Amino acid sequence: TDVHETAEVNAVAGVADVLQIPALLCRQTSLVQAAARSGKVVNLKKGQFMAPWDMRHALAKAREAGGGSVMLTERGSSFGYGNLVVDFRSLVVMRELGAPVVFDATHSVQLPGGAGDASSGDRRYIGPLARAAVAVGVDGLFMEVHEDPDAALSDGPNSLPLDELPGLLAELLELHRCRQSAP
Repeated sequence: TDVHETAEVNAVAGVADVLQIPALLCRQTSLVQAAARSGKVVNLKKGQFMAPWDMRHALAKAREAGGGSVMLTERGSSFGYGNLVVDFRSLVVMRELGAPVVFDATHSVQLPGGAGDASSGDRRYIGPLARAAVAVGVDGLFMEVHEDPDAALSDGPNSLPLDELPGLLAELLELHRCRQSAP
């Protein structure tokens, strides 16, 4: 669950197992430290404006605060205006920082401002990007899923339709098994 301000941390920590620091707030020292001090797992989403190796600073802030487990999440990088791209090398770089790495397969296909006054997205790429991330060896995946993404109040254009989830998960698990059995 996202936390946006330090004042929210204790309330959210009382009901959630994982506190997520949104990408645009991943450099906010007081927020990162407050989340880490909660004792909950902290998921630090890499800002679209950051190089993957720069996540070492956010990771260090969380660890220095005495927190428990910290995950790093890739969700794409700004590519010009209104577009995100994923450089899969970032998954390897962030893994080398010594934290589990998660890939956000749905926010990575977001098109910031693509709907004029709101974000849009292109869900056609959720499956291919998720498969690539599993092939690279991520520790986890994050996906927004909705029964009817076109009717969703938030993140609809970059959400996976619920009826597509079982098939995609089966493919991803098979890829994961193949990767685990590779030398």
